[in-house]
This record gives sequence, structure tokens and C-alpha cells, in this order.
Amino acid sequence: MLDRSQEIRVIDLFAGPGGLGEGFASFKNGNYDPFKIVLSIEKDPIAFKTLQLRSFFRQFKKGDVPDEYYQYLRGEIKGSTLFKRYPAEYKRAKQATWLLELGSSNASPKKVNERINAALDGSNNWVLIGGPPCQAFSLIGRVKIKSDSEKKQKDFDKDHRHFLYREYLKIIATHKPSVFVMENVPGILSSKVNGTNTFERILSDLKNPDKAISVLNGYPTQNNKESLTYNIYSLVRPSENANELQPADYIIKSESYGIPQARHRVILLGIRSDIQTRPGQLAQSSLPISMWEAISGLAKIRSKLSKEPDSNDLWKSVLHSIPQYKWFDDSKLEEPLKEMLKKACINDETPNNTGAEFIPGAVQVKFRPEWFGDRRIKGQCNHSSRSHIRGDLQRYFFASCFAEVYGRSPKIGDFPKELLPKHANVQKAIEESLFSDRFRVQVRYKPSTTITSHISKDGHYYIHPDVQQCRSLTVREAARLQTFPDNYLFEGPRTEQYHQVGNAVPPLLANQIAKVVYRLFTKYQKE
Repeated sequence: MLDRSQEIRVIDLFAGPGGLGEGFASFKNGNYDPFKIVLSIEKDPIAFKTLQLRSFFRQFKKGDVPDEYYQYLRGEIKGSTLFKRYPAEYKRAKQATWLLELGSSNASPKKVNERINAALDGSNNWVLIGGPPCQAFSLIGRVKIKSDSEKKQKDFDKDHRHFLYREYLKIIATHKPSVFVMENVPGILSSKVNGTNTFERILSDLKNPDKAISVLNGYPTQNNKESLTYNIYSLVRPSENANELQPADYIIKSESYGIPQARHRVILLGIRSDIQTRPGQLAQSSLPISMWEAISGLAKIRSKLSKEPDSNDLWKSVLHSIPQYKWFDDSKLEEPLKEMLKKACINDETPNNTGAEFIPGAVQVKFRPEWFGDRRIKGQCNHSSRSHIRGDLQRYFFASCFAEVYGRSPKIGDFPKELLPKHANVQKAIEESLFSDRFRVQVRYKPSTTITSHISKDGHYYIHPDVQQCRSLTVREAARLQTFPDNYLFEGPRTEQYHQVGNAVPPLLANQIAKVVYRLFTKYQKE
């Protein structure tokens, strides 16, 4: 089935900025790169720009990436200049990426099939990867809907994102990949649409895609290939019989596999039924990786003041004046916390830099330097701070101090009443214990909480643990927690950068999945 001279082609659907594909493309067996991303499809123009830039980067062997790439990362030249200097590599990057919304009127079956066939170029050994957009399956989204109107519940049932997996399914049925890897949120396990359990339906469809497509009746399969079924395996739970697995067996807890983030996702490994080889599982790491270990080495920066002029002196004065506020004398503050707050207020070691899209200077990488580090960058990208109002700076300050003392993030009820926003939903959160971690600081010596696209909206769930920086996480810090290499540039405005990072699969986790898939191919060849 596979020898060293052959490459395993990979097609990535709903690719986002390319986290899943990055893991496969960067997998090595010795000096051999067995996986080649031949086509990545993404609908968002800004995420697509990130995706295509990374595809361009991969056209060069490690060590041969041109200086101009790093000049672009540093903002010294434009992207058009970079691509004009390397037209052959840019052409290949364009061939390997496609800006397209699957399921839209622009994505006709004929056009999609032709592009996939061209990318596969007759290859029988290939892998389909991707995660259909998952926001509709999110447990948080569904909690909000349940507390909302009946109309929103009906809109939820009609949400087209529930059914985007069918686009994934159609491609499986038509092109019969040897293996597929499909990622989604745990909420998919309990989600129901029109009263039907979503996960059971998806699993049934993926096991027999030809039958599922015939029921859907609207997307013809290729008749020159025999009808095949798929066995759906877990990457963390061994099983002699894939049908014996329970839904929860498909959940991967990333923090157990060397990822500095408590990210739990459903990942399905589908193997075509003519391949009788059973897969191995991911190897658990011995100790969890803390978020602090992952982000250490990045420049210390402060936040900025919003809704008023910003300066170093004015920003520092906000922190120094904290003991003057009424909440500081709240009786619920225990002495160790109060001492921590006082000590932090008078500390003058606050940084003056607010960051930028590129910050020059040496960067020390403590965690997996061979994966994250690249000295040719000569600095760090996507590392600029947000602006925060004075009230939020005080809340961030309190939360960071609280975590240092108690080793956990404070709940809403832990905050002094005078420090809380005067929003009606804050009072509701206190009364109903709903979203009680509205202000959530990342605890220094633990894996971070899940990085999601919500980070693009505000930083309240992603407060930096260093009280002297008093801010939310930057895009680069979030990217570190998501295990993107430092030379992976996120394009677009900062809000869009956050969105891309939050929606991605951690590349380092994907790299471990690629190892399981590669061993499956080689094991089958030996048999």
C-alpha cells in the first residue's frame, strides 16, 4: 500500500487557518515527509489568506525558506512582493488552496469533484481531514438558546451548520479516501435537531456514506468504484470492534497529550472497510504542560486604556490607585489576597511596551523549541495588546492576584460587589450560577482553558496571569496555547486573527494524529 517513495496525499475541508493540515504536513518519519497537503478548502477570505501563506511556506524545504518570507513577517515587504519573487512556489500554493464555501451555489458537485480529482492525480492512498463548522453544536451556544425564545430554538434547528458535515460526507462517498479524520466539539454528542440525536445520525452516515447519500438523493456518486463502508475508531480508546465504542470514547482531552490547553474535542478516525488493519492510539504524556511554560519567552507588554488617552504613566496610575477604591476594603477579601493586591499595586516593574504586529528582539522558547522556535523571525508576530476600560483593568488585576493566591480563577461570587459591572446579566449570573466565570484568568501552572473563537469578542475569558501586564492574551499567546509555530503568521485585523486561532485544531495534536495514520498505512502494507 505504501513505500518510502510514495507520498500520502491529504485533502483538508473547512480548513480555517490550517491547524489540522499543519500537523499532517509537518509530520516526519526520520527525514521523510510522508504527507502532502494537495488541497485545502476554506470559505473565509481572511483565514484563506493565512492558509495560502502557510501553503507557500511549505513549498520550501526546511532551511530553504527565503529571507523574503521573514521580511514579510516583519512587515518589511508586501505579500505581493514576496509572491512575485517566487512565482513557481506561489503557483503551487494557489493550486493547493481554494477559497470556496462548500454547500453554496458556487460549489457545484461537478466543480468540486474535478478539483479533488486533479489534486489526487490518481492516488489511491490518501487522507481526508477537516472539521465542519461546529458553532451550532457548541454546548455554550445551546445553553444560551435554551434560555432564550422559542423562535431562536426553531432557528437553531434550521441552522445550516448542522448539516455541513453532509458536504464532508458527499466527498467521502464520491472519492472513497483510505482514511478520514473528522473533528468537532463535544456538544455534538448530545445535540439534537428536530428531536433526532445528531451524533448517532452522523456516525451512521459516515459508516455507510453511499447509503446516506442515496437517502439524501441529490449528489451522485461515481459508479466506477464499488460501494464501501467505513469503520469509525477512537484515537484514545482501543477496540477490537469499532461498533463497541461509546460516544464519549471519541473525545480527546488535549491536555493529556502534551497540549498546554484543556481542549476537549470529538475526533473520529474513519478507515475504509477494505483495510482490515486496526489503528493505534495517541500516546498520553506523562505530565500536563502549563500555559505559562508555553507562553514564556514572549515579550512582556501592558494593555492600553480605552475610551481615554493612553500613556505609560496614566496606565500605571490606574494600578497604583487601586487601594483607593471602595471595593479594596470589602470584608470578603481574606488577608493573603489583600496582601497580594497591596504588593502588586506598588510594584513598578510594569512593562512600557504595548506590543505590535511585529516586535523585534530575541525570543526564548522553553516548551518544544524545535517545534515553536525560529530564530530567523528575529522577533515575534501577532503580539499586540488590547485596550481595556479602567473598570476592566481593575477586574483583571483582581483576578490575576486571586489566581496567584488560590490557584484558581475567581467566580463571579468571589469578586467584591463594588468591583462587578453594573450589568443586569452579571446579577443574573450571580443568582443563577450561569456563566459564573465571566472574568476568567488563566492559572499560571495549569493548562489553559479552551481557546475558542469567543476570544475575538473580548478578553474577559482569557486574562493573562501576570498581574503586572494586566491584560488579556494576545493573538500570539493564544497561538502558542494552540501550538502554532511562531513563524505561522495570522493575516487580517486582530479580531480576525483571534477568530482564526480560536477555531483551529492544535497543530501539535494533529501531528500526533498524523503519526497514528502513518503507522496505520505502513502496518497495512506489511500485512
